[in-house]
Amino acid sequence: MSVCLLWLGLSALWQVADTQAAFTIDQVTLTVLPGNNVASGSNLTLHCEAKVSHSLPQPLTYTFSFLQDDQVMYSKNTSSSVVERSLSPARVFNSGRYQCAVRLYDKIKTSTSQKLIVTGLQVPTLKVKSDIISEGEVINATCSAPEEKGSLNFYFYEDDQEVKQARSKSNSVTTTLTLQKLKDVYLHCVYVVIMHPDAGFSNKSKTVKVIVKDLDVIRPQISISPNANVVEGDRVQITCQVQYPSDLDLFLTKGNTILHKYHTTFTHSFTVRAEDSGDYVCKAEKGSVQKRAVYGLNVTELFSKPILRMSADKVFEGERFTLTCHSAVSSSEKINKADIKYTLLKEDRNIYSGANYFATASLATNGKYSCMAVAKGVTKTSQPLDLKAKVPVSTPVIRVVDRVIVGRPFRVLCEAENGTLPITYTLKSHMSEAERRVVEATDKALFSNNYISSPEEIHSFTCQAQNEGRSIRIASHPLRAEVIVPVSKPVLVPQDITVTEGSNLTLTCRVQKGTYPIIFTWYHNRLPLPTQEVRSLEGSHIIKAIERDQRGDYYCEASNYNIEIKRSHPSRIGVSLAVWKKALIGVFCVLLLVAIVIVLTVFLKKMPNPRRKKQATELSVKPSRPKSGDPMRMSLTLDIEDNTILNGTPCVMGRNVWSENVSGSDSDDHTDVDSELVHPQEVDPSKEVLVKKSIEPEYSGQHTEVQMSTPGLSQQAALEYAQLNNSEQEPA
Repeated sequence: MSVCLLWLGLSALWQVADTQAAFTIDQVTLTVLPGNNVASGSNLTLHCEAKVSHSLPQPLTYTFSFLQDDQVMYSKNTSSSVVERSLSPARVFNSGRYQCAVRLYDKIKTSTSQKLIVTGLQVPTLKVKSDIISEGEVINATCSAPEEKGSLNFYFYEDDQEVKQARSKSNSVTTTLTLQKLKDVYLHCVYVVIMHPDAGFSNKSKTVKVIVKDLDVIRPQISISPNANVVEGDRVQITCQVQYPSDLDLFLTKGNTILHKYHTTFTHSFTVRAEDSGDYVCKAEKGSVQKRAVYGLNVTELFSKPILRMSADKVFEGERFTLTCHSAVSSSEKINKADIKYTLLKEDRNIYSGANYFATASLATNGKYSCMAVAKGVTKTSQPLDLKAKVPVSTPVIRVVDRVIVGRPFRVLCEAENGTLPITYTLKSHMSEAERRVVEATDKALFSNNYISSPEEIHSFTCQAQNEGRSIRIASHPLRAEVIVPVSKPVLVPQDITVTEGSNLTLTCRVQKGTYPIIFTWYHNRLPLPTQEVRSLEGSHIIKAIERDQRGDYYCEASNYNIEIKRSHPSRIGVSLAVWKKALIGVFCVLLLVAIVIVLTVFLKKMPNPRRKKQATELSVKPSRPKSGDPMRMSLTLDIEDNTILNGTPCVMGRNVWSENVSGSDSDDHTDVDSELVHPQEVDPSKEVLVKKSIEPEYSGQHTEVQMSTPGLSQQAALEYAQLNNSEQEPA
């Protein structure tokens, strides 16, 4: 439809489009007369009518277009509003979907589509150039349907069997036919409209008979002389002939092999062999026609085909071998065994004349051998024998694949540099039974799951190699490989000790066995300390000037070659205080004790005690009737040693000063008191403690002044002592 509109647009360029008149295309109608379904050959008319409303005074000019399957098939410019297109006679080619399009100035309107079906095909006509031909000739045949339109496909049949198909853009085709049968044949043809395959095949054309004449004049004949049964070495002649040679080819064949070719009668002569037995064919060809004659020839063996054998199926380099050629006599009336001569060939070169050949196998003797037997002019060759001497296995090499660890499985590889496969490898050790491996695709064998319990056992492994078919075994050298001994459980020393703060502590981690290098790692309360790699069975870690916070549990780990990490038992390390810290604490404790004692003494002195008041009263100094208003002075000197002050208590001090006199006197004899308690002497002013005590006598208002000088007693102690006495002498 789009193609139609484009064509209509281009065709309307010549029309006058610029007009001020008003018009419209109301309707376009397409009618197929007499109907949409008609038989082939009917008179058919396409009727197209346009209805237009306009205000123009002059007649309108229309452009009518008829379309078949969206392709413009007819177009016409006219002032009439009706146009007809005749399709007479109608054929299958005219079948399709039709439309009518009307263009008026710049407006286009298209009718609804109408489907047209034309049924029935014309019966085709078949003609041949000659209806009498010779065998092998081709036939020129023409099939036509003059009344049909469009492209056609033609089919040719020979006795109802399709033999040819030809396509034509017109309604006829001429082609050549090659007959399939050597007899009279009957030909006919049909056709199909390519654009309308649904219409089917046309009816058959009239049958045409073609007579085929046989070409017996070219039939050949074959003969063999002296006869068809001969013995090897006999000479025979095969004749192939034809009576009327004329423009033909003559062949002599056996199987698929052409032995001779000529254009007329010929003879083929040759000396026969056993393999020449069989059918011989003489063929005569002219064009596509072939005639043949067959004759059989039977050839008896003079002697059998020789057979070459080797004395041993397998031979190794350095071993002797024998090649023997043998052939049996088949026609004893013509020859005997002595008449057969043998020749040994290597790589098709003569190397020895005779039936038996002796040699020593080596690399030079390898190759293809055959033998040739000759008698009465007949030569026969044996099947080739491929000799390849086997290579004895070389001394195998034994080695480990990865690494050897005591107590763990390891793999051993046995390999021979030379040797013909298959090879049997045997791994032997005094610790285990022999293990075998047969290799066929490689020159090495792998043995797994081998164990040793000590490094020395590695040298007990050996490997043996043996070729198949030989009893000789070649042994390797003992296995040599580095053996790794895993570390034993380590021991950490010292164990559970206490060291003094500030001293150095050496932690030694020791194992009984293990291959160097060994890695030692120390841990303190599960926290890792520095790691040490050494080439010995022990390692040391020194903690310098150990501190109190470094006490706790220590242990070590040992490993080598990333095999296994083993851990020691833990050791508990205690850290005691330094000596100076102990001394300082001791001094502090002594001072603390002294302070406590003093506090307790003061506390006890202040406690109310009647006995102490009595003792204080007794110890008080009575005045010796002094003058009125003069105080009496008493000087008391207490000599107390330094160690008494440091080691004694206030209670002891009090007892040393007062207790003896108090307990020993109940009288008021002041002379005794003065003589026993008061010892005036010169003292160091720095050590003198003056205690003035105002005592109010029980019966007098006089004061007594007591002055005490106590060497070695500190002022603070003396003052406390005076205060204590004062408190005791105060009246209740």
